[in-house]
Amino acid sequence: MDTVKTWENHRKVQAVAKDVLMVLGQSISSRDTETSIAQRAKEMLADRGISETWYYDCPALVLLGSRSCASLSGRDYQPGNEPVGEFNLVTVDLSPSREGVWGDCARSFFVESGAPVREPATQQFQEGLRVQFELHATMKDFVSPETTFEELHRFSNDKIATAGFENLDFMANLGHSIGSSLDDRIYIEEGNSTRLSEVEFFTFEPHIRQADGSWGFKHENIYYFNEDGAAVEL
Repeated sequence: MDTVKTWENHRKVQAVAKDVLMVLGQSISSRDTETSIAQRAKEMLADRGISETWYYDCPALVLLGSRSCASLSGRDYQPGNEPVGEFNLVTVDLSPSREGVWGDCARSFFVESGAPVREPATQQFQEGLRVQFELHATMKDFVSPETTFEELHRFSNDKIATAGFENLDFMANLGHSIGSSLDDRIYIEEGNSTRLSEVEFFTFEPHIRQADGSWGFKHENIYYFNEDGAAVEL
């Protein structure tokens, strides 16, 4: 399959994930739970023509409240029944697959006074959102096709620490390549000398918490390098 066709196929699946997250985020209510949100996400993906997932049997990994700082593998994940309530943070990580083509996208949503808000008034929420956007922006400025996964790992973890946050990932990584099987993935982690350009796509998905904070923030996109050598969001 030629490169342009590959990009387009992945872009279509990723666009579905982004659309579901946009609509889903605004539908969250105080009565929702991880279980109800995960089920609704699965149904919304199916309504858009995607009924498969590449991530074990976990098309939507939802964490909220006391579990927002938890870092769990889809292999072990079971959605909980803690209600969203009046004030909360909800992270949804989607892993759709269509005919072997993967998407991968995560967003954190903020609930204040029992309703989802695009621009939170809570300072901790504002700060987490700001740092996530800055991490993605500085990553795009930093990387080139010659940058290694390890170099990006070191650079981004330094940025996280400088901002007063910590990396919550249970494997201490910040993303992975997009492949055709789970075992093919390689990670943004210490010791990985592979150049970013040696894979077609990579995710960037810092899962972070402010020092002594209570909330785990996550924002994930897929990236690739264009003909000018710039990192571009899929």
